[in-house]
Amino acid sequence: MSAMTDRLLAGLVIVGAIGAGVIGGVFFAFSSFVMGALGRVPAREGVRAMQAINVVVLNPLFLGVFVGTAIVCAAAGAMAVWYGAAGRWWVVAGGGLYVVGTFGVTVACNVPLNDRLARVDADAPEAEGVWVDYQRRWARWNHVRTAAAVGAMVAMILAIRM
Repeated sequence: MSAMTDRLLAGLVIVGAIGAGVIGGVFFAFSSFVMGALGRVPAREGVRAMQAINVVVLNPLFLGVFVGTAIVCAAAGAMAVWYGAAGRWWVVAGGGLYVVGTFGVTVACNVPLNDRLARVDADAPEAEGVWVDYQRRWARWNHVRTAAAVGAMVAMILAIRM
């Protein structure tokens, strides 16, 4: 690998680690206290609050870090394998954890639950049942993507040490 390629890969790995850490922190906040707090309010208030969160989160800053980290992690993994970089399997592990365990789980599991919740009238009689089911399922998948993001960050940090 040339010095320039080595620096580029190192930069991608560092950016991937930082991005995974930032996203892991956001998801950790939801797992550790946000969903618990929303579970303590009446269902209609919890539904309305989460519906608002799910609209506001679709902003360039969050999506830039969330999607950008997936792109950076995938690129770093491919580049590390292509060039046979030292620590390449840590980069691949970190990239895979983020792309599959964080980004993929979000798209396949959390987003469909958010879409379902968006269609609920918070004042309808069925809102409470939907909310209880949503909280349980959404939180379970959020724990998965939190652990994957933190694992991705750790793997990328270990790759930097190689």
